[in-house]
Amino acid sequence: MYTLAVQRDFVAQHFLVGGDWGAENFWHSHHYRLELILEGASLDPHGYLVDIVAVETQLEALVSRYKDKTLNDLPEFADLNPSIEHFTRIACLQLAEAIPAPNLHALTVKIWENQIAWAAYRLAR
Repeated sequence: MYTLAVQRDFVAQHFLVGGDWGAENFWHSHHYRLELILEGASLDPHGYLVDIVAVETQLEALVSRYKDKTLNDLPEFADLNPSIEHFTRIACLQLAEAIPAPNLHALTVKIWENQIAWAAYRLAR
C-alpha cells in the first residue's frame, strides 16, 4: 500500500457549544495543522499515487475556505459543535469529492488544534 501525505497550517476561530468546556466556550483562535493522507495499492502510469500538484491545489482551496474564519459561522457547521472531530469529517468529505483518483483506497484528514491534540477521520473508498 502506498501512502502520500500533504500538510497545511492555518489559523481559524471557533467556540464550542452544547456543554461547559470552560475557556473553549468562548471565541478563540487555533493554529491548526491539517494533514491529508492518501492511500492506494497502485500507481498511475507516471508512477504517482496521485498528482501531488493537483492535491496541493485542492488542499489550498480547502484551507482558504477556513483560514481566518470563525467555523461556527459557516453553513457546514450549522447545528454542530465545531470540534476538531467534526472538522476532520467535513474536510475529508470535501477533499474526497475534489480529488478524483480512482486508485485511492482511503483518504484521511488529521487536524491538530495545538501541538498535543489532534483528531482524524478516514474515508475508505
